[in-house]
Amino acid sequence: MSNPVVAFVGRPNVGKSTIFNRVAGERISIVEDTPGVTRDRIYAHSEWLGQNFDIIDTGGIEISSEPLITQITEQAKIAIDEADVIVAIVSVQEGITDADEQVAQILYRSDKPVILAVNKVDNPEARAEIYDFYSLGLGDPVPVSGTHGIGTGDLLDKICQAFPDDTKNDEDDSIKFSFIGRPNVGKSSLVNAILGENRVIVSGIEGTTRDAIDTKFSTKNETEFTMIDTAGIRKRGKIYENTEKYSVLRAMRAIDRSDVVCVVLNAEEGIREQDKHVAGYAHEAGRGVIIVVNKWDALKKGNHSMQQFEAFVRDEFQYLSYAPIVFVSAKTHQRLSTIPQLVQRVYNNHKQRVSSSVLNDVLMDAIAHNPTPTENGKRLRIYYGTQVAVQPPTFVFFVNDPDLMHFSYERFLENQIRDAFDFTGTPLRIIERRRK
Repeated sequence: MSNPVVAFVGRPNVGKSTIFNRVAGERISIVEDTPGVTRDRIYAHSEWLGQNFDIIDTGGIEISSEPLITQITEQAKIAIDEADVIVAIVSVQEGITDADEQVAQILYRSDKPVILAVNKVDNPEARAEIYDFYSLGLGDPVPVSGTHGIGTGDLLDKICQAFPDDTKNDEDDSIKFSFIGRPNVGKSSLVNAILGENRVIVSGIEGTTRDAIDTKFSTKNETEFTMIDTAGIRKRGKIYENTEKYSVLRAMRAIDRSDVVCVVLNAEEGIREQDKHVAGYAHEAGRGVIIVVNKWDALKKGNHSMQQFEAFVRDEFQYLSYAPIVFVSAKTHQRLSTIPQLVQRVYNNHKQRVSSSVLNDVLMDAIAHNPTPTENGKRLRIYYGTQVAVQPPTFVFFVNDPDLMHFSYERFLENQIRDAFDFTGTPLRIIERRRK
């Protein structure tokens, strides 16, 4: 189930981004120190008192040559469409403006919970002026200071109280997988080709798909799948339309709902830097990953074209060494039938659990073959290993000193585990803990 989404809306210069950063704080997802794993700052993950949620900043939307009111109106409408809770931000220093009233009218007619935050209340004298904002009709104003953090806790309390109750009992046991990638790599065409019918609008225009679209289907062996087509993820700085900012959020939410993510590449265009960024989202989320090279029919190929392209992909996506690669064509349906089969295999591997006794046999054999490293005369000792979670498979090694576990040796142990068990398509998480 996706996290609730909170959107911060308001006219320019009321402090939306400041409050956004304050709420995100240190909880913005840490990027791994691996090439290609990065994250745009269009949205962030946050947490308050055990409640996880996503936040989106509508600031920075600039449409030159259009009136301010039109810009604010469009911004508010997009936020209404995407968010579960909307935080309308105004400034106590400027008081109520026409733009504030325009936003309030739109939000007042929406069916989404709206919280009114009066920003820049930096001193007790300013608190007396917040009552003027009752006239906006958006409920009790919450005084905050994005700069100093005053009132942030009260605001977060109200946000969490406004989240819709998750009363749905989702009994959907289908395998959920999504297609992600740059615009115009053929994601929607793959969906249509797999389904054998045009369920999704397909276009050669970049960014045609706006929503994440779920489509259920079954294979001949009666395995049920839910296929999620997502909007193309456009490189930051090249998001020309307001709605494309939210296309990225939709894609991120689709990844959160997926068991397996298919990263789609365009064989004609090769690999761009943004392809690695897009794949980094799925890797960072810990989902099963398949690399799908589409439009393979369009290339002039020699005897070793596939091997050469695969080597190229492996070199560019070193952090996805576990991900299988499949070469397909949505146009000719080449190898399309292998995608559901591969998704099911990766899904099973993603849920695989290894018994502790067998795991420790593998660890002891690995240590015998390649002894643990030493540092300053002190040798790493691994006493015991156990699997503590699935999706992704997560292992805890109890050691004498976690600081002695060098990255290269951890990678060696991961490779030994992969050699012993089929974890194709799934990342592995390894955690070292000091034995008490």
